[in-house]
Amino acid sequence: MVLKVFFPSCCSSAESGILIGRWIPEQSSAVILAVVHFPFIPVQVKQYLREVQQVTKVSVSVLGSWNNSKQEKEESLSEFLEDLGTIFSHEPWIQISKEGDSKFWNCSTLQKQPDNHREEEIILVYYDQRKVMLSHLHPPSDTADLGAEDASKLSAIFNTVASSKVLFMTDRYDDGPIKMTHWQSDGIEASIIVELMKQVSVPACMLLTFLLSLVSGVCNSRVLKFWPLSFLWSKLSTCEQLGHRLQHLQVISSSKKAQNQTQLMRKANIFVSLLIDVALGILLMSWLYRKNQIGHLADTLIPVADHVAEELQDLLQWLMGAPAGLKMNRALDQVLGRFFLYHIHLWISYIHLMSPFIEMILWYVGLSACLGLTVALCILSDIIALLTFHIYCFYVYGARLYCLKIYGLSSLWRLFRGKKWNVLRQRVDSCSYDLDQLFIGTLLFTILLFLLPTTALYYLVFTLLRLLVVIVQGLIHLLVDLIDSLPLYSIILRFCRSYRLAAGVKFRVLEQQDGKPLRLLMQINPLSYGSVVQTYRLPTYSCYPKDSWTSLCKKLFLGELIYPWKHKGEKQD
Repeated sequence: MVLKVFFPSCCSSAESGILIGRWIPEQSSAVILAVVHFPFIPVQVKQYLREVQQVTKVSVSVLGSWNNSKQEKEESLSEFLEDLGTIFSHEPWIQISKEGDSKFWNCSTLQKQPDNHREEEIILVYYDQRKVMLSHLHPPSDTADLGAEDASKLSAIFNTVASSKVLFMTDRYDDGPIKMTHWQSDGIEASIIVELMKQVSVPACMLLTFLLSLVSGVCNSRVLKFWPLSFLWSKLSTCEQLGHRLQHLQVISSSKKAQNQTQLMRKANIFVSLLIDVALGILLMSWLYRKNQIGHLADTLIPVADHVAEELQDLLQWLMGAPAGLKMNRALDQVLGRFFLYHIHLWISYIHLMSPFIEMILWYVGLSACLGLTVALCILSDIIALLTFHIYCFYVYGARLYCLKIYGLSSLWRLFRGKKWNVLRQRVDSCSYDLDQLFIGTLLFTILLFLLPTTALYYLVFTLLRLLVVIVQGLIHLLVDLIDSLPLYSIILRFCRSYRLAAGVKFRVLEQQDGKPLRLLMQINPLSYGSVVQTYRLPTYSCYPKDSWTSLCKKLFLGELIYPWKHKGEKQD
């Protein structure tokens, strides 16, 4: 049988005493947590361990003795340590001794039952107690039986150290009757900044909760549920982002304590994401209001809008002629061209009517950057949608006309084959038509077929323009989703203290000699950056539907509309 003894490296230079830890019989492993020094009273040690067990729910007991011969004690010390096994009944009784400055240690077990004389191979594993206690062991990504079994063994060791936090709250400066050596025996590790932030966070969270309750009451009021306001609230990406950030603030200011490590990391990631988002927004706002940048943007916006309108007019004049040498239907081409030119004229008039107020609008919009860079980006996306509304109208007109002709041609094609679409059963059934129906169907099919190239060309041009606008807005929303979902706190923690996010452990052989226990050093394997992002990625809200390439191409071919927002009832991950 192989006996594994996990010994904390911080206790290597401790004075002689007894070993306190947990015995795991399923793994034949002993996890040493601390060394209790002389002098001590056994009754007090047993009472202290019972109190620790009640608090930590970990079966902590005396596992054996520790003899550090470097302290030059009397010769009967080793015999006295062996006799302690009769007072603290544990099977097996582990004896670890360090001889002077020798790098080899002696580790043996004392069997109290005389009929139990099995030869045991002992493996002495050193571990960093502080890193193991502060780290969080993540389950393996694969669910293989061997990997799951090894992960459960490691989690038992990690949970034993992490659950024994109360045991590490006493240092050598305490006046208690028991003196111990562990990773905090020289003093409890703490930070003045962290303690001050804990004290300040309580009134700050109370104030934030009160303000959020007021904002939530306004958002849930009946005024916002009436038609124009409810439509704008559900379609504008700025409103969606503000609602998303409001939920994040409610999570942070919640007085409910995190139940596990995952919830704690989620709160920390949301807090850091909000902090960096607001910091970037303030930097953007400071740039906008420095050296009259908003005035320059307002002066540039009108010429750019005029230039875009002139380019659209030139494009329509080109389509009304013979584009690329194609023979178009003259009458339909002129009607569609003049119809779209009139819309461009209305759009130019609207832009020039709004030109005196654009700088003032941009000035107030720039103030919203203090709410975060993501809010400013969503406002930019909404402004692009408003400035390109005429392109969207052109696309809708062309798509509806093209879709009508496509569905009309498909219906008339079924008429030629003696088929019809059964609306109730949602299938194609056979049908007999008379001569008049076939004649009228032939006329309509011929008209729609010869008008289709003209309509398809207008639809193709305006669809490409619409896709260009959607791509620009999609890139903006990808950046917003990246800021919202990126677990910045976890990435910073992985970079600064990689042992906090443990994926597993690795063992390095320190010394190996015949007749001596094998000495190993347990080191923590941190999670990879990709696993950190995948594990702690925050959920986001995207206002764009997630269509596959196949469904997107089908919609474009059939002339179905590509909406810039999600349809009602669709759920996003």
